[in-house]
Amino acid sequence: MEKVTLTVSGMSCGHCVKAVEGSVGELNGVKKVAVDLSNGKVDVEFDDKLVTLSTIKETIDDQGYDVK
Repeated sequence: MEKVTLTVSGMSCGHCVKAVEGSVGELNGVKKVAVDLSNGKVDVEFDDKLVTLSTIKETIDDQGYDVK
């Protein structure tokens, strides 16, 4: 299992949290996703044999947020 903390800008409310946690959480291989709205961070625990970090970043980007 891999664990990463991504910096995500553009999140400002509970809907943003649900959008990111919901979309990333549905990816095959993602075990856990938690958004820290106040700090603009997203912690993701995933199986790198099933999903890539770039796929996770693209999924967040597709929700309208910028991943650094």
